[in-house]
Amino acid sequence: MTSLQGSVDLAVIVPCHNEGPRIQSSLGALVSYLEQQPWTWEIRVVDDGSTDATRQIVADLQTREPRIVLQAESHRGKGGAVRAGLLAAKARFRFMCDADLSMPLHELRRFLPPVLDGVDVAIATREGAGALRVGEPLSRHLAGRLFNTFVRLLVVPGIHDTQCGFKMFTAAAVEAVFPYVTVAGWAFDIEVLYIARLRGLTIREVPIEWHFRADSRVRLFRDSVGMLGELLRIHARARRGGYDPRATPTP
Repeated sequence: MTSLQGSVDLAVIVPCHNEGPRIQSSLGALVSYLEQQPWTWEIRVVDDGSTDATRQIVADLQTREPRIVLQAESHRGKGGAVRAGLLAAKARFRFMCDADLSMPLHELRRFLPPVLDGVDVAIATREGAGALRVGEPLSRHLAGRLFNTFVRLLVVPGIHDTQCGFKMFTAAAVEAVFPYVTVAGWAFDIEVLYIARLRGLTIREVPIEWHFRADSRVRLFRDSVGMLGELLRIHARARRGGYDPRATPTP
């Protein structure tokens, strides 16, 4: 992959909020993997107003590995952190990546040329042929499938896993979609995919191996209620035409 002048091939965007206990090991694993690949790269850690040692740990790592970039933000939610990081990055391809690395890193190549080419947005899916879920409690799986049923009925029919935290965007896709994203919480992915479709971008689902992490930041019942509210707001705004390309970008 030939890099662009003044840019890099790949930016890995890692949104973080109080990830101190695992951020060092996760970034170490990312660096070790990326160093073996043919891409130029950066890891952009977007700290979403952490109150633990996350920022200091990342800042210390940055002094030893300048391709790790700390982007400090005020607390807005995962969607706000991802939006800020993707818009700040300058890479040709921009990959959002959960800090828990629940997707094995060897899967990353499947989101990029030459394995996957000609796609604007590539999203990891834990559903369908070729996907593998490891260690997920049945209650969590069933709740996720129920939520996705509402997502497909109301906003993005045909996409069977909007919430997996691993997604690739081309630079052009980021500029076409993320200035118009309004949801800062967990359901921002739904809004992103709705806008991408509205703009005529190509979206590809990539079946992955995914490992459940017991220390996930998502709390099943509390966050499900909030996500349902966000879903209904996205649906209502879409019906009003609020995502028209002529709309004013989100500040």
